[in-house]
Formats: sequence, structure tokens, C-alpha cells
Amino acid sequence: MVITGKMLGRFLLRSITGVLLGMLFIYALWPWLPFRLRETRPKTLIFYGSSILERVMKQAAFPAFENLWFMKTGERLEIISSFAGSGTITNQLLMGVPAEMALLSLELDAQRLSASHLIEDQSWHRLPHRGVLNRTPIVLLVRPGNPRGVQDFADLALKGVRLIHPDPSTSGGANWAIVAEYGSALALNSGNSQAATDLLSGIWNNVVARASSARAARTMFDNGFGDVLVTYEQEVLFDHSRGILRGEIVYPKRTVLCENTLVLIDKNITPEARGVVDAFVTFLWSEQAQRIFVNYDFRSINECLNEERSDFGNIPQPSSIEEFGGWGKVKSDIIEDIWKNQVLKRIRS
Repeated sequence: MVITGKMLGRFLLRSITGVLLGMLFIYALWPWLPFRLRETRPKTLIFYGSSILERVMKQAAFPAFENLWFMKTGERLEIISSFAGSGTITNQLLMGVPAEMALLSLELDAQRLSASHLIEDQSWHRLPHRGVLNRTPIVLLVRPGNPRGVQDFADLALKGVRLIHPDPSTSGGANWAIVAEYGSALALNSGNSQAATDLLSGIWNNVVARASSARAARTMFDNGFGDVLVTYEQEVLFDHSRGILRGEIVYPKRTVLCENTLVLIDKNITPEARGVVDAFVTFLWSEQAQRIFVNYDFRSINECLNEERSDFGNIPQPSSIEEFGGWGKVKSDIIEDIWKNQVLKRIRS
């Protein structure tokens, strides 16, 4: 039999028509096909966090929990995340991003969320350790050899010192740093608030650049700007332990232990998502997760785990935010009244 071009054309047309009809048939039946024949979408969890937490969460905490969830339920989980300065993250949450949880670099941002009625007042206190997930102290990073001879916060006010600092308007780390600087000055001057304010003014008079976050400030310092960087211990230990740090760590005699605070945005958590959210919360305070934080240079809320890190520097006089009356008092008395209304006005005049 001789196959003509016309016959071949008819055959191809019928074949294409049959394929299309088959695809339409499968499409119509797709919702009722057995589970094993359907591609299932993974569960999702939307997480926002402070910039210094991006590496540990994306590289270790998220994958560990996603694996645990799959082993427990057989369901795939995808954690969708965004990281920036804590103040920036808080602003985004207030603008309505659909995050189900957020890890903020200070409780003050959680208070901002509750003041705007996005979350219940002090709802984070119902979480383990009142919402505090891990800690890291404020330290100083100086150039190799410490050419300026900086040993404590008071030395940041010395003539000629060029200081890189995160910006308090967007960075949680910057607010912690102001508390550390002022607290150190207060102790140095036997509780004399005016002398402490004068010293804080001297420190900020030497600030030559402000960055939107602690991570951005570190990038500026690494690119050669300034003599000293005020930053988190966690920000510099990774490079220090590998011998690639472009500077030396100075531990002030008195500094503050910064606390990262977890909040749940209950308005954004559906009944279907509640199980995975609660499971992730439990995981974050588990020994496995706390050990992950220690391995990624954060100090655990479990002090026994911190002993595994010999390179966590000694802080002779560690302080906490409670010593200053809590974030509500710190915000009004130190950040607003002293730093913003007195220090900034002095250095701008």
C-alpha cells in the first residue's frame, strides 16, 4: 500500500486531535485522581527575620526542620523567607506582608507590632523563654594591629577615630549598640547621666557612616571604610574562626547581650497552617536547633551549649535590657531623649 501525503496528513491530524482530547480528559479528572498520580504542592511557611539571622536560618535551621517535618508527616515543606534590618522587617509587617512568624533583633520591634494591634500585647512572652531565641553581645571590630588602640566604648570618642555604625532608624543592632555605649559610659562615670551623655555625644561625633543594618555596616567596614565597627559578636566570629577576618575583635569590659525575639503573626496563620507553625516553634527551642545556633556563632539560651565554643569571648560585666528598665523605658529615656534629642542635636549643630 502506498501512503500518500494526504493520508499521512489525516493520520497526523487524528493523532494530534486524540492527544488533545486525552489531555482535556485528564485535566477534567485531575482533582479526583488518586494521590499517587497527582503532583502535590508542598506546605509553605512564611518567615521574616533580621539580617544577621539569614545565614543560620537558610543554611541550617530551615533545612533541618523541613527534613524533620517530612520524616514525621510525609509532607514536603517549603519555608519562604525574607531578611533585612529588624526595623525594616517590622515596617514591612505593619504594611501587611503575609508572614506567619518573624524573628526580630529586639523586643522593641515586637512592641511596635503590638502597639499597632498586629499582634496581641506581649503575646511573645507566652513562647519559651519569653520569646528570646538566642543571644549575641555587642563588640568592636578594629583594624589589624588595632592602630587606634581601642579597648572599650570610651575609646570610640578619641580624636581621629572613624566609626562605622548601623542606623537606629532601621537596625535593631544599632539600638542595642546605643544601649551598650550609654550603659558603659554610665558605669564609667559612676551613674552620672550627664557625663554619660557627653561621652555618648563624643562617640557619635566620630561616626563617619551609618548603614541600614548590622550586615550592611559590616560590608562597609570590609570595603575599607572607618577604623572601628560596632557590631554583633556573631557577625565576626565566623570569619575569625576561619582566619579570614579583616580585623580584630575587641570585647568591651561592659556590654549588653542582645536578644533575638520571635513573634507569631496569628492573624496570618490559618487553621491548616497552625500545626506546622507550632511544630516549628517547638523545634526552634529544641536542643537540636539551639546547637545549630551555637554552631553558627550565636549564644544559646542553654548556657551548657555555649561552653562548647571556646572562642566565645569573655565579657567581664555583661548587662541586659532589664537593667535599664526594659525596652519601653529605654526607648523613651535613652533612644529618644538622650540619643535623638540631645546627642544628635549636638553633633549637627
